[in-house]
Amino acid sequence: MRSTEFDKKVWRALKLIPHGRVTTYKEIAKFIGKPKAARAVGNSCHKNPDAPRVPCHRAVKSDGQLGGYARGARKKIILLKKEGIEIEKDKIKDFKNRKYKFK
Repeated sequence: MRSTEFDKKVWRALKLIPHGRVTTYKEIAKFIGKPKAARAVGNSCHKNPDAPRVPCHRAVKSDGQLGGYARGARKKIILLKKEGIEIEKDKIKDFKNRKYKFK
């Protein structure tokens, strides 16, 4: 699968999300200078060839719902739980305090 410069920016941003935290597709889009490209960020996450080293499992929807994961929702849940993130009904528990905002 061919990666674009946009994909590479998304993957670099994903590497900045600390262990045990999540951010949103929208936050990543804003951080890389494409504030209306949240859906495209999700597509780049799906194409990530280096997961979970490039932690696309830490990207979630703006309401705290998990969103998709190329290796399946169950795998995303396992990875997040390993990082101490609690999930309840496919949503990040305590999302407000777990959400990472780029500086």
